[in-house]
Amino acid sequence: MKMIRITLFAAALSLAVSTALAANVHLGTWKLNESKSKLAAGTPHNTMVTYRTGDNGTIKLTCDGIDKDGKATRWTWQGKFDGKQYKVKGAGPADSMAYTIQDSHTNMLQGVRHGKVVLTGTIQVAPDGKSRKVTTTIDGKTTVSYYDKL
Repeated sequence: MKMIRITLFAAALSLAVSTALAANVHLGTWKLNESKSKLAAGTPHNTMVTYRTGDNGTIKLTCDGIDKDGKATRWTWQGKFDGKQYKVKGAGPADSMAYTIQDSHTNMLQGVRHGKVVLTGTIQVAPDGKSRKVTTTIDGKTTVSYYDKL
């Protein structure tokens, strides 16, 4: 009976650790690789994106980028990857954003401005965790951005 308990505990611990690691593939700082990216003219884009863990299971996101007029921007978001809208602070492309986990390396996103969905997309981290591809549609224009992990 003792051996069964030890085996079950080890299996549960292993599952918890692998789940935690898989959930964290998005964490870190990502720099835009402009030469690989296909940026739609007249749309905002992020040049540097940082994901950190926050309090109470939240994720803190900080984005530095360029707005549709070519001016530097910075915006932040703090929330959970639970599909619910959380407020964006700063000069972001939306008033609120929702992130939903699709699988261990892929998140879906949706941005809302003035109550209307204006941004949708997919964030895919490569299996090696060193790069990611972000496909977004903002105001009807699609951009494919590639980022390298710093």
